[in-house]
Amino acid sequence: MKTQTLAAEWAPRLLSVLRIVAALIFLEHGTQKLFGFPPRASGMGPETFSLLWFAAVIEVVGGVPLLLGLFTRPVAFLMSGEMAFAYWLSHAPRNPFPALNGGDAAILYCFVFLYIAAAGGGAWSLDRTRERGAVGAGVYSS
Repeated sequence: MKTQTLAAEWAPRLLSVLRIVAALIFLEHGTQKLFGFPPRASGMGPETFSLLWFAAVIEVVGGVPLLLGLFTRPVAFLMSGEMAFAYWLSHAPRNPFPALNGGDAAILYCFVFLYIAAAGGGAWSLDRTRERGAVGAGVYSS
């Protein structure tokens, strides 16, 4: 019984940890492409309005609310789609094996974000705070 209680208590918190870590790393990919931080080996960012530039914009603009747990489900779903698109457009044509085509991270991000889209932001998210506020407002407004 104690194990079930521990799991029930920590699962939403660890979901938040997964969301925060994935968002931070994803955000870093976007800032590297758009702003050159951290510095890229090539030194060059993507050409404005190219597919890679749009991907970077999604990574930065989506990474911030995902980090905060704000509009988690739609943002995570969009970012999952971006990673699926990136895998099939950029990685899969190089080689059928993800370890050889460099797409293993894209696949992992795709499914982590898809899980977060289904599961929500977890215990430590602004979405959770907003839900509590809406429930509290509904109780007092009656």
